[in-house]
Amino acid sequence: MTDQELEIRHIDSTLYNDDLAPIKKRDRNWGWFEIFNVWSNDIQSLFGYTLAASLFISYGLNGWAVMAAIILAGFVVMVLVNLTGKPSVKYGVPFPVMIRSSMGVRGANFPAMLRAIIGIFWYGVQTYFASTAVALLITALIGDPGGSWLGMSAVGWVSFVIVWIFQMALFWQGIERIKHFLNWAGPMVYVVMIALMLIVWFQAGSELLPAVSTIFSGSSEYEGSAIGAFLAITGTMIAYFAAVVINFGDFTRFVKSEKQMKLGNLLGLPLNVAFFSFIALIITAGTLALFGETLTNPSDIIERVDSLPLTIIAAVTFFAATVGINLVANFIPPAYDLANLFPRRISFRIGGLITAVVAFFVGALWVSVISQIGIAGFVNALGAVVAPFYGIIVVDYYLVKRQRLNIQDMFSADPDGAYYYLKGWNKRAIGAFALAAMFSISSVWVPALEALGGYAWLIGAALGGLFYYLLMKGQRQPVTAHS
Repeated sequence: MTDQELEIRHIDSTLYNDDLAPIKKRDRNWGWFEIFNVWSNDIQSLFGYTLAASLFISYGLNGWAVMAAIILAGFVVMVLVNLTGKPSVKYGVPFPVMIRSSMGVRGANFPAMLRAIIGIFWYGVQTYFASTAVALLITALIGDPGGSWLGMSAVGWVSFVIVWIFQMALFWQGIERIKHFLNWAGPMVYVVMIALMLIVWFQAGSELLPAVSTIFSGSSEYEGSAIGAFLAITGTMIAYFAAVVINFGDFTRFVKSEKQMKLGNLLGLPLNVAFFSFIALIITAGTLALFGETLTNPSDIIERVDSLPLTIIAAVTFFAATVGINLVANFIPPAYDLANLFPRRISFRIGGLITAVVAFFVGALWVSVISQIGIAGFVNALGAVVAPFYGIIVVDYYLVKRQRLNIQDMFSADPDGAYYYLKGWNKRAIGAFALAAMFSISSVWVPALEALGGYAWLIGAALGGLFYYLLMKGQRQPVTAHS
Protein backbone atom coordinates (compact mmCIF):
# COMPACT_ATOMS: atom_id res chain seq x y z
CA MET A 1 0.00 0.00 0.00
CA THR A 2 1.29 3.44 -0.94
CA ASP A 3 0.69 6.55 1.19
CA GLN A 4 -1.65 7.82 -1.54
CA GLU A 5 -3.79 4.67 -1.33
CA LEU A 6 -3.97 5.04 2.48
CA GLU A 7 -5.53 8.50 2.12
CA ILE A 8 -9.27 8.22 2.89
CA ARG A 9 -11.09 10.07 0.12
CA HIS A 10 -14.66 10.27 1.47
CA ILE A 11 -14.85 10.98 5.19
CA ASP A 12 -17.83 9.74 7.20
CA SER A 13 -17.67 11.35 10.64
CA THR A 14 -19.48 8.37 12.23
CA LEU A 15 -16.58 6.10 11.22
CA TYR A 16 -13.56 8.38 10.96
CA ASN A 17 -11.41 10.68 13.02
CA ASP A 18 -7.69 11.45 12.87
CA ASP A 19 -6.86 8.86 15.56
CA LEU A 20 -8.55 6.01 13.65
CA ALA A 21 -7.26 6.98 10.18
CA PRO A 22 -4.52 4.89 8.50
CA ILE A 23 -1.00 5.96 9.51
CA LYS A 24 1.06 6.76 6.43
CA LYS A 25 4.27 4.78 6.00
CA ARG A 26 6.34 7.96 6.10
CA ASP A 27 4.97 8.68 9.59
CA ARG A 28 5.82 5.29 11.15
CA ASN A 29 8.92 5.20 13.36
CA TRP A 30 8.65 2.01 15.46
CA GLY A 31 11.21 -0.76 14.91
CA TRP A 32 11.98 -4.13 16.54
CA PHE A 33 13.18 -2.48 19.76
CA GLU A 34 9.82 -0.81 20.43
CA ILE A 35 7.94 -4.08 19.83
CA PHE A 36 10.46 -5.94 22.01
CA ASN A 37 9.78 -3.48 24.82
CA VAL A 38 6.02 -3.85 24.52
CA TRP A 39 6.52 -7.53 25.42
CA SER A 40 9.36 -7.11 27.91
CA ASN A 41 7.33 -4.63 29.94
CA ASP A 42 4.23 -6.82 29.69
CA ILE A 43 6.11 -9.84 31.03
CA GLN A 44 8.12 -7.86 33.56
CA SER A 45 5.22 -6.01 35.15
CA LEU A 46 4.54 -6.84 38.78
CA PHE A 47 1.34 -8.66 37.81
CA GLY A 48 3.22 -10.67 35.16
CA TYR A 49 5.87 -11.75 37.66
CA THR A 50 3.27 -12.66 40.27
CA LEU A 51 1.37 -14.80 37.76
CA ALA A 52 4.54 -16.57 36.57
CA ALA A 53 5.73 -17.22 40.13
CA SER A 54 2.26 -18.46 41.14
CA LEU A 55 2.34 -21.03 38.33
CA PHE A 56 5.53 -22.54 39.80
CA ILE A 57 3.68 -23.43 42.99
CA SER A 58 0.10 -24.05 41.82
CA TYR A 59 0.36 -27.29 39.86
CA GLY A 60 2.84 -29.44 41.79
CA LEU A 61 5.18 -29.73 38.78
CA ASN A 62 8.97 -29.72 38.78
CA GLY A 63 10.16 -26.12 38.45
CA TRP A 64 11.96 -26.78 35.16
CA ALA A 65 8.78 -28.27 33.65
CA VAL A 66 6.83 -25.15 34.62
CA MET A 67 9.50 -23.00 33.00
CA ALA A 68 9.31 -25.08 29.79
CA ALA A 69 5.51 -24.65 29.70
CA ILE A 70 5.85 -20.87 30.05
CA ILE A 71 8.44 -20.74 27.25
CA LEU A 72 6.18 -22.83 24.99
CA ALA A 73 3.45 -20.26 25.60
CA GLY A 74 5.91 -17.58 24.43
CA PHE A 75 6.42 -19.38 21.11
CA VAL A 76 2.67 -19.86 20.62
CA VAL A 77 1.93 -16.19 21.33
CA MET A 78 4.69 -15.14 18.89
CA VAL A 79 2.99 -17.06 16.08
CA LEU A 80 -0.43 -15.66 17.04
CA VAL A 81 0.67 -12.00 17.10
CA ASN A 82 2.59 -12.30 13.84
CA LEU A 83 -0.76 -13.20 12.25
CA THR A 84 -2.80 -10.37 13.83
CA GLY A 85 -0.02 -7.78 13.51
CA LYS A 86 0.60 -8.17 9.78
CA PRO A 87 -2.59 -6.53 8.40
CA SER A 88 -2.10 -3.39 10.53
CA VAL A 89 1.51 -3.11 9.32
CA LYS A 90 0.11 -3.13 5.80
CA TYR A 91 -2.90 -0.82 6.27
CA GLY A 92 -1.87 1.30 9.28
CA VAL A 93 -5.21 1.04 11.14
CA PRO A 94 -5.96 0.04 14.76
CA PHE A 95 -7.86 -3.06 15.91
CA PRO A 96 -11.40 -1.55 15.98
CA VAL A 97 -11.03 -0.46 12.34
CA MET A 98 -9.41 -3.72 11.19
CA ILE A 99 -12.22 -5.83 12.63
CA ARG A 100 -14.77 -3.90 10.53
CA SER A 101 -13.75 -6.24 7.72
CA SER A 102 -15.29 -9.26 9.48
CA MET A 103 -17.90 -7.78 11.86
CA GLY A 104 -19.16 -4.92 9.67
CA VAL A 105 -18.54 -1.19 9.95
CA ARG A 106 -21.12 -0.91 12.77
CA GLY A 107 -20.74 -4.42 14.16
CA ALA A 108 -17.08 -3.72 14.92
CA ASN A 109 -18.27 -1.69 17.91
CA PHE A 110 -19.30 -4.92 19.66
CA PRO A 111 -15.83 -6.54 19.91
CA ALA A 112 -14.28 -3.10 20.40
CA MET A 113 -16.45 -2.47 23.47
CA LEU A 114 -15.76 -5.93 24.91
CA ARG A 115 -12.04 -5.33 24.39
CA ALA A 116 -12.39 -1.89 25.99
CA ILE A 117 -14.06 -3.35 29.08
CA ILE A 118 -11.27 -5.92 29.45
CA GLY A 119 -8.60 -3.27 28.89
CA ILE A 120 -10.17 -1.03 31.53
CA PHE A 121 -10.19 -3.94 33.99
CA TRP A 122 -6.52 -4.73 33.37
CA TYR A 123 -5.69 -1.03 33.59
CA GLY A 124 -7.23 -0.79 37.04
CA VAL A 125 -5.51 -3.99 38.23
CA GLN A 126 -2.09 -2.98 36.90
CA THR A 127 -2.49 0.48 38.44
CA TYR A 128 -2.91 -1.21 41.81
CA PHE A 129 0.16 -3.42 41.26
CA ALA A 130 2.25 -0.42 40.21
CA SER A 131 1.10 1.38 43.34
CA THR A 132 2.51 -1.42 45.55
CA ALA A 133 5.98 -0.50 44.30
CA VAL A 134 5.41 3.15 45.21
CA ALA A 135 4.04 2.12 48.61
CA LEU A 136 7.19 0.06 49.18
CA LEU A 137 9.32 3.11 48.42
CA ILE A 138 7.32 5.46 50.67
CA THR A 139 7.33 2.95 53.54
CA ALA A 140 11.09 2.41 53.19
CA LEU A 141 11.72 6.16 53.39
CA ILE A 142 9.21 7.42 55.98
CA GLY A 143 7.54 4.34 57.48
CA ASP A 144 3.88 3.32 57.51
CA PRO A 145 1.49 5.30 59.77
CA GLY A 146 -0.99 2.38 59.72
CA GLY A 147 -4.72 2.38 59.09
CA SER A 148 -6.61 0.38 56.48
CA TRP A 149 -9.68 0.74 54.26
CA LEU A 150 -10.95 -1.71 51.61
CA GLY A 151 -7.84 -3.83 52.07
CA MET A 152 -5.34 -1.01 51.49
CA SER A 153 -3.33 1.00 53.99
CA ALA A 154 -3.16 4.79 54.03
CA VAL A 155 0.20 4.62 52.24
CA GLY A 156 -1.35 2.20 49.73
CA TRP A 157 -4.16 4.64 48.90
CA VAL A 158 -1.77 7.58 48.53
CA SER A 159 0.44 5.46 46.25
CA PHE A 160 -2.55 4.36 44.17
CA VAL A 161 -3.65 7.96 43.56
CA ILE A 162 -0.05 9.01 42.71
CA VAL A 163 0.25 6.24 40.09
CA TRP A 164 -3.16 7.01 38.62
CA ILE A 165 -2.31 10.72 38.18
CA PHE A 166 1.18 9.96 36.80
CA GLN A 167 -0.19 7.59 34.16
CA MET A 168 -2.84 10.06 33.08
CA ALA A 169 -0.28 12.84 32.75
CA LEU A 170 2.05 10.63 30.68
CA PHE A 171 -0.75 9.48 28.37
CA TRP A 172 -1.83 13.08 27.79
CA GLN A 173 1.59 13.82 26.26
CA GLY A 174 1.02 11.33 23.44
CA ILE A 175 2.28 8.06 21.99
CA GLU A 176 5.84 9.29 21.36
CA ARG A 177 6.42 10.13 25.02
CA ILE A 178 4.95 6.76 26.03
CA LYS A 179 7.30 5.02 23.58
CA HIS A 180 10.37 6.71 25.07
CA PHE A 181 9.21 5.88 28.60
CA LEU A 182 8.68 2.24 27.64
CA ASN A 183 12.10 1.92 25.97
CA TRP A 184 13.74 3.11 29.17
CA ALA A 185 11.65 1.05 31.59
CA GLY A 186 12.05 -2.39 29.93
CA PRO A 187 15.85 -2.75 30.15
CA MET A 188 16.00 -1.18 33.63
CA VAL A 189 13.69 -3.82 35.12
CA TYR A 190 15.98 -6.58 33.88
CA VAL A 191 18.92 -4.99 35.69
CA VAL A 192 16.98 -4.99 38.98
CA MET A 193 15.57 -8.51 38.51
CA ILE A 194 19.04 -9.91 37.82
CA ALA A 195 20.40 -8.11 40.88
CA LEU A 196 17.60 -9.52 43.04
CA MET A 197 18.19 -13.03 41.65
CA LEU A 198 21.92 -12.85 42.41
CA ILE A 199 21.27 -11.61 45.97
CA VAL A 200 18.75 -14.42 46.64
CA TRP A 201 21.08 -16.98 45.03
CA PHE A 202 24.03 -15.79 47.13
CA GLN A 203 22.03 -15.83 50.38
CA ALA A 204 20.44 -19.25 49.69
CA GLY A 205 23.81 -20.78 48.72
CA SER A 206 23.95 -24.53 48.16
CA GLU A 207 20.28 -24.99 49.09
CA LEU A 208 19.04 -23.20 45.98
CA LEU A 209 19.61 -25.59 43.05
CA PRO A 210 18.15 -28.67 44.80
CA ALA A 211 15.13 -26.52 45.67
CA VAL A 212 14.62 -25.64 41.99
CA SER A 213 14.29 -29.32 41.04
CA THR A 214 12.28 -30.64 43.97
CA ILE A 215 10.70 -27.87 46.03
CA PHE A 216 7.56 -27.52 43.92
CA SER A 217 6.81 -31.21 43.36
CA GLY A 218 3.63 -32.24 45.11
CA SER A 219 3.33 -28.86 46.76
CA SER A 220 -0.19 -28.16 45.53
CA GLU A 221 -3.66 -29.67 45.57
CA TYR A 222 -3.81 -30.02 41.79
CA GLU A 223 -5.06 -33.53 41.04
CA GLY A 224 -4.64 -33.79 37.26
CA SER A 225 -1.85 -35.49 35.34
CA ALA A 226 1.57 -33.94 34.80
CA ILE A 227 0.81 -33.48 31.09
CA GLY A 228 -2.51 -31.86 31.96
CA ALA A 229 -0.75 -29.50 34.38
CA PHE A 230 1.89 -28.65 31.74
CA LEU A 231 -0.77 -27.77 29.16
CA ALA A 232 -2.85 -25.85 31.70
CA ILE A 233 0.16 -23.65 32.59
CA THR A 234 0.82 -23.04 28.88
CA GLY A 235 -2.82 -22.14 28.33
CA THR A 236 -2.93 -19.79 31.31
CA MET A 237 0.15 -17.88 30.09
CA ILE A 238 -1.36 -17.60 26.60
CA ALA A 239 -4.54 -16.24 28.20
CA TYR A 240 -2.42 -13.65 30.07
CA PHE A 241 -1.36 -12.20 26.70
CA ALA A 242 -4.80 -12.72 25.12
CA ALA A 243 -6.05 -9.14 25.07
CA VAL A 244 -2.82 -7.84 23.49
CA VAL A 245 -2.80 -10.70 20.98
CA ILE A 246 -6.19 -9.70 19.62
CA ASN A 247 -5.53 -5.97 19.29
CA PHE A 248 -1.83 -6.18 18.43
CA GLY A 249 -2.58 -4.03 15.39
CA ASP A 250 -2.94 -1.06 17.75
CA PHE A 251 0.87 -1.20 18.03
CA THR A 252 2.03 -2.64 14.68
CA ARG A 253 0.36 0.23 12.81
CA PHE A 254 3.35 2.32 14.01
CA VAL A 255 5.95 -0.24 12.79
CA LYS A 256 8.04 0.48 9.69
CA SER A 257 7.97 -3.06 8.23
CA GLU A 258 6.72 -6.59 8.82
CA LYS A 259 10.32 -7.77 9.21
CA GLN A 260 10.84 -5.36 12.12
CA MET A 261 7.63 -6.58 13.76
CA LYS A 262 8.62 -10.27 13.50
CA LEU A 263 12.11 -9.63 14.90
CA GLY A 264 10.64 -7.70 17.83
CA ASN A 265 8.19 -10.54 18.51
CA LEU A 266 10.94 -13.19 18.40
CA LEU A 267 13.19 -11.34 20.83
CA GLY A 268 10.33 -10.08 22.99
CA LEU A 269 8.38 -13.32 23.40
CA PRO A 270 10.08 -16.78 23.42
CA LEU A 271 13.61 -15.51 24.15
CA ASN A 272 12.48 -12.88 26.62
CA VAL A 273 10.05 -15.25 28.36
CA ALA A 274 12.78 -17.91 28.67
CA PHE A 275 15.14 -15.52 30.44
CA PHE A 276 12.45 -14.01 32.63
CA SER A 277 11.09 -17.45 33.61
CA PHE A 278 14.57 -18.52 34.67
CA ILE A 279 14.85 -15.45 36.92
CA ALA A 280 11.37 -16.05 38.37
CA LEU A 281 12.19 -19.73 38.99
CA ILE A 282 15.44 -18.98 40.84
CA ILE A 283 13.92 -16.21 42.95
CA THR A 284 10.79 -18.22 43.83
CA ALA A 285 12.86 -21.25 44.87
CA GLY A 286 15.22 -18.97 46.79
CA THR A 287 12.41 -17.40 48.82
CA LEU A 288 11.34 -20.82 50.08
CA ALA A 289 14.93 -21.77 50.94
CA LEU A 290 15.53 -18.44 52.68
CA PHE A 291 12.21 -17.57 54.32
CA GLY A 292 10.41 -20.90 54.60
CA GLU A 293 7.55 -19.74 52.35
CA THR A 294 7.10 -19.03 48.64
CA LEU A 295 6.78 -15.31 47.94
CA THR A 296 5.29 -14.42 44.56
CA ASN A 297 5.20 -10.62 44.78
CA PRO A 298 8.58 -8.95 44.10
CA SER A 299 7.67 -6.15 46.51
CA ASP A 300 7.37 -8.66 49.37
CA ILE A 301 10.71 -10.27 48.43
CA ILE A 302 12.56 -6.95 48.33
CA GLU A 303 11.05 -6.03 51.69
CA ARG A 304 12.44 -9.27 53.19
CA VAL A 305 15.89 -8.82 51.61
CA ASP A 306 16.07 -5.57 53.60
CA SER A 307 18.46 -3.44 51.54
CA LEU A 308 17.43 0.23 51.31
CA PRO A 309 19.37 1.00 48.06
CA LEU A 310 17.90 -2.10 46.39
CA THR A 311 14.43 -1.21 47.69
CA ILE A 312 14.58 2.30 46.21
CA ILE A 313 15.94 1.22 42.82
CA ALA A 314 13.57 -1.75 42.58
CA ALA A 315 10.51 0.28 43.56
CA VAL A 316 11.23 2.89 40.88
CA THR A 317 11.88 0.35 38.11
CA PHE A 318 8.94 -1.97 38.94
CA PHE A 319 6.73 1.09 39.02
CA ALA A 320 8.10 2.21 35.63
CA ALA A 321 7.67 -1.18 33.95
CA THR A 322 4.14 -1.71 35.22
CA VAL A 323 3.08 1.81 34.26
CA GLY A 324 4.68 1.39 30.82
CA ILE A 325 2.82 -1.75 29.84
CA ASN A 326 -0.34 -0.45 31.44
CA LEU A 327 -0.36 2.58 29.17
CA VAL A 328 0.43 0.61 26.03
CA ALA A 329 -1.52 -2.63 26.54
CA ASN A 330 -4.43 -1.52 28.70
CA PHE A 331 -4.88 2.20 28.05
CA ILE A 332 -4.28 2.78 24.34
CA PRO A 333 -6.61 -0.04 23.16
CA PRO A 334 -9.68 1.12 25.14
CA ALA A 335 -8.96 4.70 24.06
CA TYR A 336 -9.13 3.59 20.40
CA ASP A 337 -12.14 1.35 21.06
CA LEU A 338 -14.14 4.12 22.72
CA ALA A 339 -13.15 6.55 19.95
CA ASN A 340 -14.45 3.99 17.43
CA LEU A 341 -17.85 4.04 19.16
CA PHE A 342 -18.45 7.78 18.61
CA PRO A 343 -15.61 9.14 16.42
CA ARG A 344 -17.31 12.53 16.12
CA ARG A 345 -17.50 13.07 19.88
CA ILE A 346 -14.81 10.87 21.45
CA SER A 347 -11.19 11.49 20.51
CA PHE A 348 -8.32 9.24 21.49
CA ARG A 349 -7.65 11.48 24.49
CA ILE A 350 -11.27 11.58 25.68
CA GLY A 351 -11.43 7.79 25.32
CA GLY A 352 -8.35 7.55 27.51
CA LEU A 353 -9.90 9.84 30.13
CA ILE A 354 -13.03 7.66 30.31
CA THR A 355 -10.82 4.58 30.64
CA ALA A 356 -8.82 6.10 33.51
CA VAL A 357 -11.88 7.18 35.50
CA VAL A 358 -13.62 3.79 35.33
CA ALA A 359 -10.36 1.91 35.97
CA PHE A 360 -9.79 3.91 39.15
CA PHE A 361 -12.67 2.07 40.81
CA VAL A 362 -11.55 -1.31 39.45
CA GLY A 363 -8.08 -0.87 40.94
CA ALA A 364 -9.47 0.44 44.21
CA LEU A 365 -11.60 -2.71 44.64
CA TRP A 366 -8.93 -5.18 43.48
CA VAL A 367 -7.73 -6.23 46.94
CA SER A 368 -11.08 -6.45 48.72
CA VAL A 369 -13.25 -7.90 45.92
CA ILE A 370 -11.84 -8.76 42.49
CA SER A 371 -8.69 -10.65 43.51
CA GLN A 372 -10.75 -13.04 45.65
CA ILE A 373 -11.71 -15.11 42.58
CA GLY A 374 -8.06 -16.09 42.02
CA ILE A 375 -5.49 -14.80 39.58
CA ALA A 376 -5.45 -17.74 37.15
CA GLY A 377 -9.26 -17.88 37.02
CA PHE A 378 -9.42 -14.12 36.47
CA VAL A 379 -6.96 -14.30 33.55
CA ASN A 380 -8.73 -17.26 31.96
CA ALA A 381 -12.21 -15.76 32.30
CA LEU A 382 -11.27 -12.45 30.71
CA GLY A 383 -9.32 -14.15 27.95
CA ALA A 384 -12.18 -16.52 27.17
CA VAL A 385 -14.62 -13.67 26.52
CA VAL A 386 -12.65 -12.18 23.61
CA ALA A 387 -10.92 -15.33 22.35
CA PRO A 388 -13.35 -16.05 19.47
CA PHE A 389 -12.56 -12.67 17.92
CA TYR A 390 -8.96 -13.77 17.38
CA GLY A 391 -10.08 -16.70 15.24
CA ILE A 392 -12.58 -14.53 13.38
CA ILE A 393 -9.99 -11.83 12.57
CA VAL A 394 -7.35 -14.31 11.35
CA VAL A 395 -9.70 -16.51 9.31
CA ASP A 396 -11.38 -13.46 7.77
CA TYR A 397 -8.12 -11.81 6.69
CA TYR A 398 -6.13 -14.85 5.54
CA LEU A 399 -8.78 -17.33 4.32
CA VAL A 400 -11.94 -15.37 3.49
CA LYS A 401 -10.52 -12.04 2.25
CA ARG A 402 -7.18 -13.58 1.20
CA GLN A 403 -5.15 -10.61 2.53
CA ARG A 404 -6.97 -8.13 0.28
CA LEU A 405 -8.99 -5.36 1.95
CA ASN A 406 -10.64 -2.21 0.60
CA ILE A 407 -9.32 0.48 2.92
CA GLN A 408 -11.80 3.07 1.58
CA ASP A 409 -14.82 0.87 2.40
CA MET A 410 -13.55 0.34 5.96
CA PHE A 411 -14.50 3.97 6.56
CA SER A 412 -17.70 3.95 4.49
CA ALA A 413 -21.34 3.53 5.58
CA ASP A 414 -22.48 3.17 1.96
CA PRO A 415 -24.94 0.22 1.80
CA ASP A 416 -23.03 -1.01 -1.27
CA GLY A 417 -19.72 -0.95 0.64
CA ALA A 418 -17.70 -4.15 1.06
CA TYR A 419 -18.11 -4.21 4.84
CA TYR A 420 -21.63 -2.85 5.30
CA TYR A 421 -23.25 -6.32 5.28
CA LEU A 422 -26.76 -5.91 6.84
CA LYS A 423 -27.17 -2.39 8.25
CA GLY A 424 -23.46 -2.38 9.09
CA TRP A 425 -23.50 -5.74 10.92
CA ASN A 426 -22.26 -9.15 9.76
CA LYS A 427 -24.76 -11.51 11.37
CA ARG A 428 -22.65 -14.54 10.48
CA ALA A 429 -19.70 -13.16 12.46
CA ILE A 430 -21.94 -12.42 15.46
CA GLY A 431 -23.26 -15.99 15.29
CA ALA A 432 -19.74 -17.43 15.14
CA PHE A 433 -18.74 -15.38 18.17
CA ALA A 434 -21.80 -16.39 20.20
CA LEU A 435 -21.33 -20.13 19.54
CA ALA A 436 -17.61 -20.06 20.33
CA ALA A 437 -17.90 -17.76 23.36
CA MET A 438 -20.49 -20.01 25.00
CA PHE A 439 -18.07 -22.90 24.93
CA SER A 440 -14.92 -21.00 25.95
CA ILE A 441 -16.61 -19.25 28.89
CA SER A 442 -18.22 -22.54 29.99
CA SER A 443 -14.78 -24.16 30.11
CA VAL A 444 -13.81 -21.64 32.79
CA TRP A 445 -16.99 -21.50 34.88
CA VAL A 446 -18.77 -24.88 34.50
CA PRO A 447 -17.37 -27.42 37.02
CA ALA A 448 -17.82 -30.35 34.60
CA LEU A 449 -15.53 -28.61 32.09
CA GLU A 450 -13.00 -27.49 34.72
CA ALA A 451 -10.23 -29.62 33.20
CA LEU A 452 -10.37 -27.43 30.08
CA GLY A 453 -9.99 -24.17 32.03
CA GLY A 454 -6.38 -23.54 31.08
CA TYR A 455 -7.13 -24.03 27.40
CA ALA A 456 -10.19 -21.74 27.34
CA TRP A 457 -8.53 -19.08 25.21
CA LEU A 458 -7.19 -21.49 22.59
CA ILE A 459 -10.51 -23.36 22.37
CA GLY A 460 -12.46 -20.13 22.00
CA ALA A 461 -10.13 -18.78 19.32
CA ALA A 462 -10.13 -22.02 17.31
CA LEU A 463 -13.92 -22.39 17.48
CA GLY A 464 -14.47 -18.73 16.58
CA GLY A 465 -12.36 -19.15 13.45
CA LEU A 466 -13.95 -22.49 12.53
CA PHE A 467 -17.55 -21.32 12.96
CA TYR A 468 -16.82 -18.09 11.06
CA TYR A 469 -15.25 -19.98 8.17
CA LEU A 470 -18.20 -22.41 7.94
CA LEU A 471 -20.82 -19.64 8.16
CA MET A 472 -19.02 -17.48 5.57
CA LYS A 473 -18.46 -20.38 3.17
CA GLY A 474 -20.27 -19.74 -0.07
CA GLN A 475 -20.87 -16.09 0.86
CA ARG A 476 -19.95 -13.97 -2.15
CA GLN A 477 -17.02 -11.70 -1.34
CA PRO A 478 -16.90 -8.20 -2.83
CA VAL A 479 -14.22 -7.30 -5.30
CA THR A 480 -11.61 -5.14 -3.56
CA ALA A 481 -10.28 -2.19 -5.47
CA HIS A 482 -7.31 -1.84 -3.16
CA SER A 483 -4.97 -4.63 -2.12
